[in-house]
Amino acid sequence: MSPQLARAQLYGILDLGYVAPAEAGRAAAAMIAGGVQLLQLRAKHHPPDELIELARQIHRITSVTGVPLVINDHPQLAREIDAEGVHVGQGDMSITEARAIAGGGCFVGRSTHALEQAVRAAEEGADYIGFGPLFATPTKPDYAPIGVAEIGQVHAVVSVPIFCIGGITLDNLPKVIAAGARRVVMVSGLLLAPDIAEYARATRSLLDAQS
Repeated sequence: MSPQLARAQLYGILDLGYVAPAEAGRAAAAMIAGGVQLLQLRAKHHPPDELIELARQIHRITSVTGVPLVINDHPQLAREIDAEGVHVGQGDMSITEARAIAGGGCFVGRSTHALEQAVRAAEEGADYIGFGPLFATPTKPDYAPIGVAEIGQVHAVVSVPIFCIGGITLDNLPKVIAAGARRVVMVSGLLLAPDIAEYARATRSLLDAQS
């Protein structure tokens, strides 16, 4: 397992649904300055051939600071820019296929929405899992929130890093931590904050206090 992945508590997603491509570099730099330890580039409405230059730009920013860059959905793009990770959804290709396309040095994460899916993803060889959405979120409005009840259970049975995701904000983060979460993903709460870096710092402070 990547040492950076093993240590990471705060995973930020640079979602082009919230940030214009022209502002993506600035947002990425602010997220990292605030303490984001993993950064994902997610662009659901952009084909990979439109993303390669932006992905390279973001990777230059992350590489300087030693923060792994994860590419959502497109393992071939991850391979082309030599990204450190790739993330696939529940209905996407297998972990084995994603790793083969992205290259053996690339770690692979999987989205999961239930305890059974989390266990299956770990058995399939995922290097980490996303577990959620815990709360309703505009990022994925079609997904029913699963709440925090299974956080303790999933940590008891899954040994790979578990990043809780979905509608997590500074307001509800204490509840998520109290339920047993050790790592979280933030998307809209972080990207829509008046000061991205300060919001990330406050988040890290809460996470660091429970580690």
